[in-house]
Amino acid sequence: MKRWKCTVCGYIHEGDEPPEKCPICGADRSKFIEIDSVETAETETDFKDQEEEETQPGSDTEATVTKMDPLFNLMLRHHVHPILVHIPNGVLPVSVVFIVLAAIFTSSSLSQAAFYNLVFVILTMPMVLFSGYIEWQKKYGGTMTNLFIIKITSASIVSLTTIILAVWLLIDPQIATSSSYHRWIFLLLNLVTLVAAGTAGFIGGKFVFKD
Repeated sequence: MKRWKCTVCGYIHEGDEPPEKCPICGADRSKFIEIDSVETAETETDFKDQEEEETQPGSDTEATVTKMDPLFNLMLRHHVHPILVHIPNGVLPVSVVFIVLAAIFTSSSLSQAAFYNLVFVILTMPMVLFSGYIEWQKKYGGTMTNLFIIKITSASIVSLTTIILAVWLLIDPQIATSSSYHRWIFLLLNLVTLVAAGTAGFIGGKFVFKD
């Protein structure tokens, strides 16, 4: 049985031929290389060896190395993006729950609690997006498959809608508790934000737990 490795995400496939598409990242079969048991052990250290090579003066890749590369490599090695993304993904559902409860019980204090949670999510998103971009570029080579497009789009939707929701609450603190038609639009926007965050998290989980 032959073994094939996806050069984008590292997924290992066993079979006579590589799959048409990687089941993890969606890369086409041209991104797969054939490996054997010895090469499998060697490829597990390829990324680390490449990092060390890039920081060596006079290496072939020296021209593409920036002063920030050692920091970026540390971010990858210590899984900064998966760690950071848990912060807004954990707080955002709490905000949506507060909004729903505020609408049910017409509670302005619950709306205020949702607002502060949204502000916290907004403050954490820049670092989440930055670390995600670094991981995408350095670990996955900036490959633009359908899954990466969906993940990037979902993260962008979360960033935009949380700002809209926070500003909306700032302008109209009673929007969740009012009986106006706009309240339903506001609640729908909360749902869209939650679904987008869940989608980005689900795809990220596929990459992290690909094995």
